[in-house]
Amino acid sequence: MQVKPLVYTVKDKCRVCYSCVRECPAKAIKISNGQAEIITERCIGCGNCVIVCSQGAKIFERHEGEIFSLLNKYPKVIACIAPSFPAEFDEIEDYRYLVGMLKKVGFYKVVEVGFGADIVALQYNKYLNEQNNTTTISSDCPAIVNYIIQYHPNLIKNLAPIQSPMVATKRILTQKYGEDVKLVFIGPCIAKKRESSELENVITFLELREILKWKIKPEDDIILSDFDDPVAGIGAIFPISRGMLQTMEKKEKVGDKDIIAIDGHNHFTEAILELEKGGLKTHYLELLCCEGCIQGPGMSKKGGRFSRRTLVREYVNKKIKTIDQQKWQQNFDEYKNIDLKRTIVAKDRRLKQPSKQQIEEVLKKLGKYSQKDHLNCGACGYSTCVEHAIATINGLAELEMCLPYTIEELHNSVERLNVTNSKLASAKQALKQSEKLASMGQLSAGIAHELNNPLGVITMYSNILKEEFDPQNQNYKDLELIVEQAERCKNIVGGLLNFARKNQVKNQKTNILDFTKHSIETIILPENIKVEIINNATDKYFYFDYEQMMQVFNNLEKNAIEAMPEGGKLTLEIAQTDFYLIVKFKDTGSGISKENIDKIFTPFFTTKPLGKGTGLGLPLIYGIIKMHKGKIEVESNDKIENGEIGTTFTVSIPRK
Repeated sequence: MQVKPLVYTVKDKCRVCYSCVRECPAKAIKISNGQAEIITERCIGCGNCVIVCSQGAKIFERHEGEIFSLLNKYPKVIACIAPSFPAEFDEIEDYRYLVGMLKKVGFYKVVEVGFGADIVALQYNKYLNEQNNTTTISSDCPAIVNYIIQYHPNLIKNLAPIQSPMVATKRILTQKYGEDVKLVFIGPCIAKKRESSELENVITFLELREILKWKIKPEDDIILSDFDDPVAGIGAIFPISRGMLQTMEKKEKVGDKDIIAIDGHNHFTEAILELEKGGLKTHYLELLCCEGCIQGPGMSKKGGRFSRRTLVREYVNKKIKTIDQQKWQQNFDEYKNIDLKRTIVAKDRRLKQPSKQQIEEVLKKLGKYSQKDHLNCGACGYSTCVEHAIATINGLAELEMCLPYTIEELHNSVERLNVTNSKLASAKQALKQSEKLASMGQLSAGIAHELNNPLGVITMYSNILKEEFDPQNQNYKDLELIVEQAERCKNIVGGLLNFARKNQVKNQKTNILDFTKHSIETIILPENIKVEIINNATDKYFYFDYEQMMQVFNNLEKNAIEAMPEGGKLTLEIAQTDFYLIVKFKDTGSGISKENIDKIFTPFFTTKPLGKGTGLGLPLIYGIIKMHKGKIEVESNDKIENGEIGTTFTVSIPRK
């Protein structure tokens, strides 16, 4: 049978702070895709997650509507109000006004659960007097009982086999008012909702406030009314820390550590561990999950712990002075022997303990390779890195919950994003350059074809006219200049055609190292220039158009030499990847400025002096490499403050 959830997560409000994980003593919260989910089977109902969630993402099961149905259906519904009510309803000066409102709502009787605490305290006294060498753990807090039966079942034998004041009150009232009465417990605890099936319903003070808001109008006439019999005695002090001990009129014996009272989820778990390991020696251990029942999750978030204690104590002191002791004693004697025996059964929910190897594997994923890497910062909600690793293995936690790990992953993601953005910018620039050059190529092809014919005519007639003059004649020299400049124009037009052409690539098998050495041999190399060839390619032969690629190599080598008029070093690095042959031409020249680097592949752009270049060399190279379906990239630095000066052209040619 599937257990109905007691506490829920409102996923839209969960903000991945892990405070609920940190505060859950049972570790009953699973983080999935950054969202906190309550594992109902593991939950002990303590409500710590509800208290600490600042976003209101944790809510508990509410029954206001069911109470209205119960009141409408049955004539005898008794409200059993927990003794912590003075800490909740501090705005009501006279408790009889609260009782009057409850009767106005429709409750048949209103009874204090404090009387049940009086009877339970007597049963505890008898039981403890019978136990000699055994440590007895109080069993009145349902969250504590749930924690032990689920996570420390070997300590069930230490739990007092006595029902809680709530169940005791139910049995007393059934005996007093008949079997047909229906009981509703009203208190600060949500674990009470699952404690016993004997009561018809359990609601919190928060739910009661909503009921009063809906049912009681400001103009309603409320009749002051006292609690119905049986009224509580000293048991009204029960909800504060050490309340059971005071109800039993016992004191801690500091010298022999005979009695220990502990409250709060951090402290009670530590005490249980010590007891289980044999380090805690005591006759009686009073444990409360909350810091007293005045701090329960079903109470309003107002007032501090100590002010709430004061409110309860003031109420009890006033009650003791005004109570009808004789009547209380009669009731006490009548019900003191009521059967409150209890059988507690284990429900083992302990997590599987993973192997040391499994834990180490998770820790390595988190970047924790040695003990010094274990920060144990608690940001993930777990006390130690090892606890986080164990929870991850058991499916309760995620690696991303570790703050140092997440920050490191974030830094890596930012770094990868920067690299991607850089590549994207380069690709965008290359596309822009490609579009510009494509347009320029079409224009260049049209101009070249239109100029070829008149240039041919000029050259032909100039040569004919030259034959009519003596070589010493000035006209002959003028005509010779015309022929020379026409030939120069023809070369420029040829370069334009090469840039714009769509010639076929005639690939042939080529020894890349021999090819590179030969390219150096075919240019004039000044004495002040050193050349180094570094071959890191594992393959010896590659396929490309020999003549066209020689033009590429020669042009890049000549440009590098011209960039180093004072001398320098030209390095040719050969490498390969799975898809490309890569050759880098690296010089130690003057570099290319940022404003010029985007223009270097544009036809007729040159930084060389007049008459030294046409600005078609790099566009020609670009065209040849694009015909090979390759790419050419350039990196350059012309400022010494930015590092080593020089330019590197990287040519990538597909291997297939």
